[in-house]
Amino acid sequence: MAEKGGISVQTEHIFPIIKRWLYSDKEIFLRELVSNAADAETKLKHLAAVGQAVGIDGNWRIDVTVNKNEKTIVIEDNGIGMTEDEVKQYINQIALSGALDFIQKYENASSDGIIGHFGLGFYSAFMVADKVVLETKSYTDAPAVYWSCTEDGEYEMDEGSRTVRGTKITLHITEEEKDFLDGDKLKGILTKYCGFLPFPIFFNDTTEPKEEKEGEEQPAPTPVNDVEPLWQKMPNECSEEDYNNFYHKVFWDNQDPLFHIHINADYPLNFKGILYFPRLGNEYRSLEGEVKLFYNRVFVSDNIKEVLPDYLLMLKGVLDCPELPLNVSRSYLQDSEYVKKISAHIVKKVCDKLAGLHNTDLEKYESFWDDIKIFVEYGCIKDKKFYDRMKDIVLFKTTEGKFVTLSEYKKLEGAVEGKIYYATDLTQQSVYVKLYKDQDIPVIVLDQLIDGQFINIIELNEQNTVFQRIDSVTDELRKEDGKEEESSLKELFAEACGKEDLTVKETALKDTSLPAILNITEKSRRMNEMAQIYGMKDVHIPPEEILVLNTENEIVKNLAKNKDSDLSKTVARQLYLLAVLNQRPFTAEELNRFLEDSYGILGKIQ
Repeated sequence: MAEKGGISVQTEHIFPIIKRWLYSDKEIFLRELVSNAADAETKLKHLAAVGQAVGIDGNWRIDVTVNKNEKTIVIEDNGIGMTEDEVKQYINQIALSGALDFIQKYENASSDGIIGHFGLGFYSAFMVADKVVLETKSYTDAPAVYWSCTEDGEYEMDEGSRTVRGTKITLHITEEEKDFLDGDKLKGILTKYCGFLPFPIFFNDTTEPKEEKEGEEQPAPTPVNDVEPLWQKMPNECSEEDYNNFYHKVFWDNQDPLFHIHINADYPLNFKGILYFPRLGNEYRSLEGEVKLFYNRVFVSDNIKEVLPDYLLMLKGVLDCPELPLNVSRSYLQDSEYVKKISAHIVKKVCDKLAGLHNTDLEKYESFWDDIKIFVEYGCIKDKKFYDRMKDIVLFKTTEGKFVTLSEYKKLEGAVEGKIYYATDLTQQSVYVKLYKDQDIPVIVLDQLIDGQFINIIELNEQNTVFQRIDSVTDELRKEDGKEEESSLKELFAEACGKEDLTVKETALKDTSLPAILNITEKSRRMNEMAQIYGMKDVHIPPEEILVLNTENEIVKNLAKNKDSDLSKTVARQLYLLAVLNQRPFTAEELNRFLEDSYGILGKIQ
């Protein structure tokens, strides 16, 4: 006998329903219904495995069919099905969850594949449909059930005509949501949210019947999903080609990633995933990565930044976290202790991966160091634990193009104990680079703005380690008995250059060909760099310049002997400006004066 009534909603469950049901995207309805179909198949597969169901053929499948003319979307499975009592329990009473009930009943068995909350997910259909028809038959061979409901909550239930186990749900799409009847759009949504469910999903658009020519063999239908996603496998089951192909497929990137990290975390974290470090060599490529969040293979959201620290946001990958709610919110992710533990675990895995590459495949590690350098340094600045894990495998490139760690640099021939010499611009500082090279003193290249902050962190954490830019001191360039002292030519240079506060010193350099060099103290330059980094535009810290005259150079010797001559000021100014030219670009005033003096000197040549 037919039954009629109104859908029952238990008042104590109204608020949980509202929270879980108000999706921001209506396309979520397809995820919910297909996930329910996968649940139905998972349940029956489990019952068959534990001997509770017999004679199950195991030919699992889920079919999604759209017909624009009929304005219907159909989702059909061959899973566990429902009896009349179960329809009353799980459909007519929205607040009850078929998934939770099943898990509680078989709590001692493995039922990790159960995805969600059947009753609530089922009613997401009414976001796009004004009528839903359910036809179901239980695996127990109980009578089939027919159930239909309109958007006002009035249902009708009777014995059905379905002859095979499983459930068929037909959605009659409203005029307002007819866009979901577009086959390409619906298939795209299906692939996006259900592309990795464990049972084959077949999509069919029957709006326009396909002509079948007599005698022509039809190709076998292919599922739209991958039933064995790579992250569900063990790392030893996957080849490098498998990882790269998966990367290209999921992220539409035609370049291979630099490396991957396969995560299979056990209790208490219980999550799986694969993370990739993309190749970032092209300056026009975005530095922003993309992490896709899944819940038991069901897609939840794109680009979940909350599971990664900001210095690893360039990573791309997939994470499958069954401990998170299916309909997770940003605020939940931000406050979740579980998410914080996931983030910490990912950081550890990244460090372990990089350390492993450094120790076992140094050539490969060096080949992509320039791509990851800025992110590793930023991580060391932001996270002390990350620094402690990475400090021994951070690479520095010497002016000779060789990569070394900090400890390796200190052991290089010619290295000065406790000091690390570096250059920031090999072209602008070429004179200084040559001076150090002639003395066989190794110099590393730090040519990015972040390097200045990074070396500050190293100096704070490592004893007996001081970084000195090669144009800041003359300690290693002087003769063994040479001392840097105040120069007797200070007044001449100050007057000639119009700089009363100019510091002028003299010393005996090993290289006699260079008359003068201009040093800028490390402290004043770093303070200027910090002001730039933190946008302190109104703060100007004048660089502390020191003009060092080489007493072993003939030009300086002659100037000292003839400092009262007519040419002395011109020579002094030229020496200063030539030293400036080795340090930084001229100001407009300096360029004009340099050209004027140069032309004047050339004009005196007969």
